[in-house]
Amino acid sequence: MTDETDFTDRFRAAARSCGRTVFWRLTRPADDLARLAAACEELGIDEWDSYGSRGAVTLLEAQVADLLGKPAALFVPSGTLAQQAVLRIWCDRSGSRRVALPDLSHLVHHEEDGPRRLHGLEWEFLTTGRRTPVAADLEAVPGQLGAALTELPLRDAGCLLPSWEDLVGLSAAAREGGVPLHLDGARLWESQPFYDRPLDEVAGLFDSVYVSFYKGLGAQAGACVAADEDVVDELRSWRKRMGGTLFTMTPYAVGGLLGLRDELPRMGEYADWARSLAAALPARGMRVHPAVPGMCTFEVYADGVAAEVNERLLTFMEAEQTLLCGPFRQTDDPGTVVAELACYAAATEHDPEVVADWLARVVGA
Repeated sequence: MTDETDFTDRFRAAARSCGRTVFWRLTRPADDLARLAAACEELGIDEWDSYGSRGAVTLLEAQVADLLGKPAALFVPSGTLAQQAVLRIWCDRSGSRRVALPDLSHLVHHEEDGPRRLHGLEWEFLTTGRRTPVAADLEAVPGQLGAALTELPLRDAGCLLPSWEDLVGLSAAAREGGVPLHLDGARLWESQPFYDRPLDEVAGLFDSVYVSFYKGLGAQAGACVAADEDVVDELRSWRKRMGGTLFTMTPYAVGGLLGLRDELPRMGEYADWARSLAAALPARGMRVHPAVPGMCTFEVYADGVAAEVNERLLTFMEAEQTLLCGPFRQTDDPGTVVAELACYAAATEHDPEVVADWLARVVGA
């Protein structure tokens, strides 16, 4: 057993013993399944879908299409499948396999080279490092593109969000160049309050939009892609080809419906709480990125060694019976550690100043 495996096992055991949480959801399968069953009664879901047709799946697709102002939407059990398939559609239509996107995109770093191996997609990087793309980045890419993609927020850059003006400019450049622009909106729900504009206005800048249900909305899994009807019709075929048309997807869809009802209206509140916490951390010897979070997730940095900080985290969890955050990891700087803090309903039950004190205790600041 490696030291890393040993720590992971100890962390999970400590987490299961905690009676409260801050940045993580602390639930049992039985509790979540009971909640889904109750939601079926509350939402009037009285039939199973069949391979994605009827019932909760159809209802969820209609709600997403309406929220995003698109003619149609399709439920897909995995965001990885959804985005690879929709990019394949755009590239097939254009005759080019070249996709322009940030070099920190999820598709580049977290999908086991699937876009290239399964679909022959070729990357052209709009940006390198921790910044979001602008119109000039797209205009600088030579030759024909099959599609362009941007991510709201750019999660691997610390959940960075571009300004509204930059987003509008990127959209205009894509349309001027005849390049389909796709939004990786895995955290679009969380990003919308930053722009203080309706979701359909944000989504209107893009030809296709992917959204997730298991992150901020708290469902068990699942995603939707919203676009014109002909794109969604093609995507339905690709969902089946890629093994994503399951016999039933009702439990996942009910989770998505619950999230839209209960969590989506609170995203602005979560972001405000995150900014209050972020403002309290520098005085306690920590650094945050972005300096003023645009949404409810940001990174906290501290001086230290990950193994030592994580031992203090375990000690805190056992002493306080509180699941504070996930393990810290070492940055490229051997003297600096970082953790991502995602602030949702559980976080808002705590005073940000108290949570800042807890984090300082863990990092030894």
